[in-house]
Amino acid sequence: VQLQASGGGSVQAGGSLRLSCTDPASRRTINYYIMGWFRQAPGKEREFVALISGSGSDPEYADTVKGRFSVSRDNTANAVYLQMNSLKPEDTGTYYCARRTVSGNYDFWGRGTLVTVSS
Repeated sequence: VQLQASGGGSVQAGGSLRLSCTDPASRRTINYYIMGWFRQAPGKEREFVALISGSGSDPEYADTVKGRFSVSRDNTANAVYLQMNSLKPEDTGTYYCARRTVSGNYDFWGRGTLVTVSS
């Protein structure tokens, strides 16, 4: 499993970005697993952002992003997405996707993608 997050970049406050999480080495490692998005700002601990069930239903969001971010998936493409709108400077950080096991732990983490939001 080699998860890879992509789509980060630099935007001004109020802008949007769409992050993708894929596994270029496989076509099945994401499909139907609960997948989470996390972020880590410089000097801060990693924090939960969002998760999506294997079927794509019942997404969950951190309060800080609720109403602005939207998580989705395409199981035919072995991919999960994070649409980020109305970005704020405090959304700046490295964003990671991770695969969750049935026990609730995250067993595989992707290489992160950097998001920088300027005011």
